[in-house]
Order: sequence, then structure tokens, then C-alpha cells
Amino acid sequence: MAIEWKWQQFSHMSCYELHQIMQARQRVFVVEQCCIYLDADSLDINAWHLSGIEPAGNLAAYLRVVKPGEKYVEPSIGRVLTCSNRRGEGMGRQLMEIGIEKTTHQFPAKGIRISAQLYLQQFYARLGFSKVGEVYQEDNIPHIEMYRI
Repeated sequence: MAIEWKWQQFSHMSCYELHQIMQARQRVFVVEQCCIYLDADSLDINAWHLSGIEPAGNLAAYLRVVKPGEKYVEPSIGRVLTCSNRRGEGMGRQLMEIGIEKTTHQFPAKGIRISAQLYLQQFYARLGFSKVGEVYQEDNIPHIEMYRI
């Protein structure tokens, strides 16, 4: 099934798009991971958002890119998710490849930093990210900071 990839800033999203994104983020990061935290943070407003949309208009995958200086010196990719009905199809890799390409184009010569859940370290390493620092807990989930030049 073909996916349309939408790269846009918060102010250009429709209410429907925003609702789908926030619903998916709550489902994955709060309900599935049983982790209570404020997902809708102040970083969304100035971030770039990449959404994978199915032909029927449903969200299939999503990530956000926080601008340099907002969270880290470099741009950072986060809130990476694939909706449960599309997992196991390689969509996460495709999402990240497009996200890396868009981020690199939007912020040339900056590198990209991520805060990866530890169990995904090898996934991100295959995309060119290297471990930076030690394992730490974020919302009771082991994470590792990673960087890609």
C-alpha cells in the first residue's frame, strides 16, 4: 500500500492531521508503553513533523524533528512511531530514512541527535547513528543518546 509522506511544520497541519498524530502518540508512548508523561510538550509547536499517510487518509507512521538549539545543539529526531497495523513491514526504517534525508536537507552540516530506547540501539546504528554516553532512564525506560554525522 503506497504511503504519502508529509513534511510540515505544526502551523501548517490541519486539525484532523494533528488529532491523528496526537492520538497515535498517546496510543504508543502512553498506553502501549504504560508510561505516564506529558507527550504534547512545547517542542511540537516549532518542530517539523513527518507523517506517513495511507491512501484512505489514516496515519501509518510519524516522527518529529526538533530544531537545533531547542533540545540539543543539533536537530533531533524523536517521537518515532509506526501504527500497530503497519508494524513488521519495514515502515519504521523507511520513516527514519526519509526523516534523516529531510532533516539533513532542512539543517545541512548539523548532524542529528536522538534519544533512543535502548532496545532500538542496533536499529538506529544500522541507520548511521553512534552511541554517545551511557544508558539512562527516561520515563522508566532505558535510553541511549545517539548521534549521526
